[in-house]
Amino acid sequence: MGRESSLPEGITESMSIEPGARTRESLEIARKSRAIARKAIGDSCVEDRIRQRCSIAVGDFAMAGLLRFVNGPVEAGLEALKACAPIYTDIRMVQAGIISAHHSKVYCALDFGLDMAVGKGITRTSAGFLSLGKRLEGSIVVIGNAPSALLSVCDMVRHGIRPGLVIGVPVGFVNAADSKALLRTLDVPSISTEGTRGGTPVAVAALNEIIIMYGEACHDKGPCDRL
Repeated sequence: MGRESSLPEGITESMSIEPGARTRESLEIARKSRAIARKAIGDSCVEDRIRQRCSIAVGDFAMAGLLRFVNGPVEAGLEALKACAPIYTDIRMVQAGIISAHHSKVYCALDFGLDMAVGKGITRTSAGFLSLGKRLEGSIVVIGNAPSALLSVCDMVRHGIRPGLVIGVPVGFVNAADSKALLRTLDVPSISTEGTRGGTPVAVAALNEIIIMYGEACHDKGPCDRL
């Protein structure tokens, strides 16, 4: 039996290598790219798989050395997906990039808290996460663009809200490095990057690799009845 026919529903061989590969040529390119990444980074643990995909996403193996994994984030992410936990992103580009081979609903913070953003004069992403409040409990939070949003989420964690997983990799020169450093001090499973680098491609790649792992291991293909 070929690999594609033995994978769970929603997971194809091309997706397990690269979610965007849908033709023979693109699949071959993705295979070669992953092989190069395995050789350069190693392939000894689940974190290495995320390092590989994130490095491929930005075309730079230096990314592998910048990723930080705190409090068992891969295992926590798999458990959250198993529980059909909602996924909340900071911007629509992150939301759009997440593959659909799971039973969780994916929301964008920009769809929440507009009145709060206007009233308090804060960023829409920060207001969105703040307005979600306890709905973040047990959820997967994915921030690839907005340091202000990550700072707000960190503040919520310090006040008792505990997401199931926070992927916090905002990019930039204002508060990006500090927000990620703060995240790593908190008692919450997290994936982050050291310094100013990161961005939407890294955020999406990290979660998509966890989703692929979930699909490879998942035997419950029924619909999610939590949401």
